[in-house]
Amino acid sequence: MKSIKYFTASWCLPCKQFKPIMKEIEREGHSISFIDVDYDEGELAAKYDISSVPTSIVEENGKEIERFIGALSKKEVLDKLV
Repeated sequence: MKSIKYFTASWCLPCKQFKPIMKEIEREGHSISFIDVDYDEGELAAKYDISSVPTSIVEENGKEIERFIGALSKKEVLDKLV
């Protein structure tokens, strides 16, 4: 099963626009971890080499298979999860 780690920040305008889409996808039963880089203390952001937000990492069986920076449409995100 695929999951997404979604790196975001409260001060990031594109993140504020994209987060409702990600929340909707999560409510539909997909696994999305929301990681606010301001409160992460650099641990996951450093581990995944996050240099800008929003960044989303698609994982399958715990391994990164794709990453995208910026906002996508709901359909584009769902296409990455199938």
